[in-house]
Amino acid sequence: MAQIYATLLTLCLLLYIGVQCQSNNKYKCIYQGDDDTYSFYQGGDLVLGGIFPLHSSTIPQFFSFTTKPKLIQYKFFTPRALRWMQTMIFAVREINQRQDLLPNLSLGYHIRDSGDDIPVSVKRSLLLVNGQPEKGSGQSCEDIQKQPSPVIVGEASSGVSMAVLRTLGTFQIPLVSYFASCSCLSNKREFPAFMRTMPSDLFQIKALVKLVNYFKWTWIGVIGVDTDYARFAIQLFLKESEKFYICPAYVHIYPVALTQNTVEELVKILKSSSARVILNFSVDSYLYGVLKECRRQNVTHLQWIASEAWATSKVLWDDFGDLLKGTLGFAIRRADIPHLGSYLRLVSSSVAQTSHFFTEFWEETFHCRLNGSLNTHVHEEASHNWPACNGSETLDNVYTLYSDVSQLRVSYNVYKAVYLIAHALHDMSTCIPGKGPFQNGTCGSLYQISPWQLLYYMKQTNFTTLGEEVRFDMNGDPIASYDLMNWQRESNGSLQLVRVGIYDASFKDDRDLVIDESIIMWHRGEKAPESLCSKSCLPGSRKARQKGKPVCCFDCISCAEGEISNQTDSNDCLTCSKETWPNQAQDQCIPKTLEFLSFQEPLGIILWAFSAFGACAALAVLCVFVMYRKTPVIRGNNIELSFLLLLFLCACFLIGLTFLGKPTDWLCQIRYPAFGISFTLCISCILAKTVVVLMAFRATIPGNNVMKWFGPVKQRSSVILCTFLQAIICIIWLTTKPPIASYNSKFLSATIIVECSVGSEVGFWCVLGYIGFLSSLCFFLAFLARKLPDNFNEAKFITFSMLIFFAVWITFIPVYVSSSGKYMVAVHVFAILASAFGLLMCIFAPKCYVVLLKPERNDKKSMMKK
Repeated sequence: MAQIYATLLTLCLLLYIGVQCQSNNKYKCIYQGDDDTYSFYQGGDLVLGGIFPLHSSTIPQFFSFTTKPKLIQYKFFTPRALRWMQTMIFAVREINQRQDLLPNLSLGYHIRDSGDDIPVSVKRSLLLVNGQPEKGSGQSCEDIQKQPSPVIVGEASSGVSMAVLRTLGTFQIPLVSYFASCSCLSNKREFPAFMRTMPSDLFQIKALVKLVNYFKWTWIGVIGVDTDYARFAIQLFLKESEKFYICPAYVHIYPVALTQNTVEELVKILKSSSARVILNFSVDSYLYGVLKECRRQNVTHLQWIASEAWATSKVLWDDFGDLLKGTLGFAIRRADIPHLGSYLRLVSSSVAQTSHFFTEFWEETFHCRLNGSLNTHVHEEASHNWPACNGSETLDNVYTLYSDVSQLRVSYNVYKAVYLIAHALHDMSTCIPGKGPFQNGTCGSLYQISPWQLLYYMKQTNFTTLGEEVRFDMNGDPIASYDLMNWQRESNGSLQLVRVGIYDASFKDDRDLVIDESIIMWHRGEKAPESLCSKSCLPGSRKARQKGKPVCCFDCISCAEGEISNQTDSNDCLTCSKETWPNQAQDQCIPKTLEFLSFQEPLGIILWAFSAFGACAALAVLCVFVMYRKTPVIRGNNIELSFLLLLFLCACFLIGLTFLGKPTDWLCQIRYPAFGISFTLCISCILAKTVVVLMAFRATIPGNNVMKWFGPVKQRSSVILCTFLQAIICIIWLTTKPPIASYNSKFLSATIIVECSVGSEVGFWCVLGYIGFLSSLCFFLAFLARKLPDNFNEAKFITFSMLIFFAVWITFIPVYVSSSGKYMVAVHVFAILASAFGLLMCIFAPKCYVVLLKPERNDKKSMMKK
């Protein structure tokens, strides 16, 4: 349908602007349409067409058709578009003077003003490809036509280019744009005859997204004028920015014809948003009204990012330099075209009074009238009152965008477009018949050229100009290369465009953007502004998205215990391995420290000191007993079992040392059996002493001969038997599931607990249970013997010792179970020492008191009193 529509539109326009031969005189040609003769024209063997937006913003007219419609009038005249026109003419003349490029073919040019308006552009592009008769001529049409152009250099605007292509594309007439960047034009199915020397917006968008990501601006405003260029660019930007988690604070498309209500609404959005960076897709003329309203509402805090369309435009600086200082934007690469500057000045002075375009430029620049002429295209009431030019005007004394050749970017694209066509024609001219690219090896003809054949050669052409290799991809787009420009204020207040970086799409992704931050002048301050919905989450925390808001809006939550995040803005925290633990900042996992009850730490020192003291105390008591072994107090209390008990108590004190230091498998397998057997020996001795006391007083009853069954041998045998049973339990425990050293990391802490795992819980509690059983039996028997004569009776002291023993170990069980790490070991050692000290003090302290401090009581008479 689009092709049919384009064909019908083309035919209608051809009828409208074409040459109509009247029936009364078929050889008389009458031009239908406006008096549209203003152009730059020079004939040649082949004439290149060109359309440039010399004027912009048409003024609406009402057509009554009762009088002849007036010429179209515009609001603005664009001096730099005149420079683009002259650059094309300069390039054509330069090629014609070369002997190595098209030596046998002269090029001409036919250049017109598009008015940056679709109807005007379509009309004048048709004039270029069909030729145009001189107005009012009565000659033969064939004799008076300007030469038709098989190719057109144009247009600047993407939207206008699409409209022209939909008309000319039906006839496969190539259009080479120097400024249309919309990525939609790369669609070869819709625009097969399109090529350009301007990179596609697809590359500009990638560059802009990387620029925004480079400065970590994740919350930016995006606005654009209501054109195809801006709409496609914004769509691409939003899609590409998602890859870098960049969110639009707002997206607003404003109309070309701004009203006060629409511009106030837009600026209100800019003012209320927290975004400090704003990206604008439009040309400079459409931005004027927005900036004016920003100043009125005092919206001066924004850091602007310019799209390529206005990144190097200087027309806004004089009025809005305070708002635009620090602006960043990508511009196509500049070049110095030799002799162009002098050519522009020479041409403008020599043809100002003969060329309508230069007449307008001269009058617009100096605000005077040449030879009584009146500016018929630009609508300015003041122009009616301009004085006549006096001839003293010169471009040397004024600054104009026309003569400014310091930033030749679009002009360089025009220059390359002309050379692209020239090189394609040259390749066509060197084609060897029989080896050509067309059917049967034919070559294209230069004198009856077919546009589609020229288009083929253009797509195959690669060339070098001004030191740059110009290449095109399969879509007819050049390889993108941009300069990153920064708007800086000079000391005199003028604008200086400073290159602060480059973007080259031919490089790898991580090297395509290079920025020199040190030379950037920011809108405010000495460093890049922040533009964030939420501040970055530092390492050690993670992002938690705020409900109902874009992904860039989030809260920062500290990582949970045992987790880290080692990057800024992490989405998730990472769990450390079992052997590692987060550092204090929770940004890296560090090896856990090994925790065990060592000899060097204060708690360990206290415990081994008490162990050593207890062992020494037991040995000291043993020495006292040895020295006073023949005294009644010692001899009357079963001296042999007392000696054994003191030795076993000394062993109990020393067993506590095996619980200190770093556990190993062999140490764990010694620790628990030694603890169980040593305490079993002690309790067995106490049990034997209790039984001996009880049996001894029972034996005094006449006819009772029980002591013969519990003599010294039997006493030793009972100790061995009781200990043997405990040994059996320990052997079974060690052979089935023995204790081993384990590294316990199940507790969420920065340490790994090195501990002795009991292996078999049943074995451990059987050992303790057996000791408890013997202790209970001992306590019961001692309780029965409590009323026997005091001087010979140890039952009372054994009862007290057993009570202390029970108190210690009953308290031990819940504390032990609820403790962990080295404190669990400390509890175990404390229970060993407390119970051992209890036995030592309760059983032996009274005897030592009598022996050492009350020797007068240590005789047979005192012992036999009661």
